[in-house]
Amino acid sequence: MLRPVAPMRACAAGALPHCQFPAARAMGTPLGRAAAARFTRGIRPPQAHALELQGGGGTAVAEAARDLAGTLAQRLRLGKLEPDGLSYKESFVVRCYEVGVNKTATVETIANLLQEVGCNHAQSVGFSTDGFATTPTMRKLRLIWVTSRMHIEIYKYPAWGDVVEIETWCQGEGKIGTRRDWIIKDYATGDVIGRATSNWVMMNQDTRRLQRVSDEVREEYLVFCPRTLRKAFPEEDSGCLKKIPKLEDPAQYARSGLVSMPQEIIDTHELQTITLDYKRECQHDDAVDSLTSLESGDIDKIIELTSASTNGKPHDEDGCQFLHFLRLSSNGLEINRGRTQWRRLQK
Repeated sequence: MLRPVAPMRACAAGALPHCQFPAARAMGTPLGRAAAARFTRGIRPPQAHALELQGGGGTAVAEAARDLAGTLAQRLRLGKLEPDGLSYKESFVVRCYEVGVNKTATVETIANLLQEVGCNHAQSVGFSTDGFATTPTMRKLRLIWVTSRMHIEIYKYPAWGDVVEIETWCQGEGKIGTRRDWIIKDYATGDVIGRATSNWVMMNQDTRRLQRVSDEVREEYLVFCPRTLRKAFPEEDSGCLKKIPKLEDPAQYARSGLVSMPQEIIDTHELQTITLDYKRECQHDDAVDSLTSLESGDIDKIIELTSASTNGKPHDEDGCQFLHFLRLSSNGLEINRGRTQWRRLQK
C-alpha cells in the first residue's frame, strides 16, 4: 500500500561528498615528529625562529606552529602508513554512541569510519588538510574530488567495545577518475568483516563541471598508489560492479507499494550491502523525495515470511533487495540511485 511521506530537507551542502584523497608526502618523518614534540612541550622549534629572522612576522610563525601542532593528532591516532607507503591502516574502538539497539555498530558508523581513515590517509602523506585532499596543481586550478559511486558490504557488524582495523589505498581509474578501496577487519581475530570501494571524479570548484584528470595531477598522487592493480573486491562477479537500473517511470515505485523502507524489514533485518550512484549535487535546504522499491519478489510475501520467522517458524527466504531513488522535489531531477541488500537478523 502507498504510504506518502513529506519531502525531506537535504542536510548536506552537496550530494557528492568530497574525497579524502592523498597527494604529496610531507610530515611523518622522524625529524618532523621530533619538531612537533618540541613544540607541544612549549619549546620554540628552530623553524619558527628562522621565519622570524627572515621577516616572516607573526602570521608566518603562527602558520608554522599550526602545521607542527597538527602532528600531535597524527601521533595520537592508532594509524600509520604501511612500510611501503602505499596503503594506510588505522584501528578504532566502537563507542557506545556508535551502536544501535542491537549493540552493534550502525551502517552510519561504518561509513563515518571509512571517511575518517580516508581523510587520515590523505593527511599522512601531506596532501591538503582542508577536507578536499587536493594536490598542489588541483588547488591552483580550483579542482576538487567528488564521489561518483560507493559500494559497501558488511559481513559482520562489530559490537560495542570491539576494535576494528581498516586498511585503505587509492589507485587511478582510467583517464577520468580514481578509486579508493577499504578492507575492514576484526582486530582481535584478523577476520575480514567488511569491504568497500568507491570511484571519484574531478570537478571544478567554481563551475561545478566535471573535468578530466590531467597527467600533471595524476603524477602527483600516483606515487602513493600501489604499482599493480589491487581491489578490495577482486571477484569478477562482485556486486560492486552490478549496474543500478535507471528509473524510467517514477510511478513504478508507487506500484511497488513503497515510498520508504517498510518498518517490518528494518525491525527484523540488517543492511548487508549498499551501492550508491551519485548523479548531481543537492544544496542545503533543498527538498528531496526518497523512493524505495522491492527489486524482485513480492513485498507482502516477504513481510509475511518475516512475521513467520519472528514466531519461530523457519523458511527459506534469507534476505531481500531494494532499489532506491533520491530526487529533487522541485523538478524531479535525479540526485542519486541506490541498491540495498538486507539479511534477516540472527536471533
